[in-house]
Amino acid sequence: MANAALALGTVAGYEKTGGYGSEAGQQPLRDAIVKRFYSEKTKINASEIFVSDGSKCDISRMQQMFGPGRKVAVQDPAYPAYVDSSVINGHCTGYDEKTKRYENIVYMECVPGNDFFPNLEAAKEADIIFFCSPNNPTGAAATRAQCKELVDFANKNGQIVIFDAAYAFYIENPDCPKTIFEIEGAETCCIESCSFSKYAGFTGLRLGWTVVPEALKFADGSSVRFDWNRCMCTAFNGASNVAQGGGLAALSDEGWKSMQETVGFYKENAKMLKKCFEELGFKVYGAVDAPYVWVDFDGRDSWEVFTEILTKTDIVTTPGAGFGPTGDGFVRMSAFCHRENLETAIERLKKEFGK
Repeated sequence: MANAALALGTVAGYEKTGGYGSEAGQQPLRDAIVKRFYSEKTKINASEIFVSDGSKCDISRMQQMFGPGRKVAVQDPAYPAYVDSSVINGHCTGYDEKTKRYENIVYMECVPGNDFFPNLEAAKEADIIFFCSPNNPTGAAATRAQCKELVDFANKNGQIVIFDAAYAFYIENPDCPKTIFEIEGAETCCIESCSFSKYAGFTGLRLGWTVVPEALKFADGSSVRFDWNRCMCTAFNGASNVAQGGGLAALSDEGWKSMQETVGFYKENAKMLKKCFEELGFKVYGAVDAPYVWVDFDGRDSWEVFTEILTKTDIVTTPGAGFGPTGDGFVRMSAFCHRENLETAIERLKKEFGK
């Protein structure tokens, strides 16, 4: 990445990678993404890869492509950007203060009782389904059978699934696909979004990609990929050439090994956190296939729990209610921290909640 930045200070380097590049990303990076993530178990090719400044940004751009007034379904709880971008782009018709839900958005409840996989029938009338696996915040990864159910459901009802695979690198269960395109039929109903943020620490650098298959069509038979390319060319000038240099390095043999080590470190953090709360008598979910620990506080107001933990231990958690109404009663804890900070946090938690 440093070499890519330095190269921009020379005529030869600038002519090679500088200026306005391909809005879909540099070809070597697109090829590397396919090789590392899609070549073994899918039919995805480099022309279906669109490199961007991150998954979150792509999600909002997709909403622009679909246009206002669509019926959207989301997991509940789920990453807030799905609902927020839907509201901003005109998909909701109002807000119910009592239920804490936006109207015209379908909230598919994901709770321990259904193994965090929703009843899809609730989304039968939706145009767009947002689905995240492994899920942020619950940490639940959908099984192969569940992913097949989702794909079959969307194809049957003429829906598009926006599949957020930002944490797929954390999956260790062989029965949980690391890309939705491992599932037969996904290419005719799914868009997949992913990111370097949680794999290689690119959170501030901003680099991700979205997969839009050639076979994905709108109801009138026109190409979704064509429209997505048009949106990217209009509203986006391409990811930073410097960031793309970093992406290529991350996907080299040395970079790939480093990413595996980093992810392994955070997974160990998550398991340590989970063990701590289990020893304290709490029901805990996640932590195995994801870097998040989802702690059940037995129906208590999650903002009150957040305040109590902050006041007693000086530890910042995330209230479950921030991820949707069904998240109330839980808090999310992140494994993205230094080991010494985690060990200190565990000591404080045991001191205050082990009484």
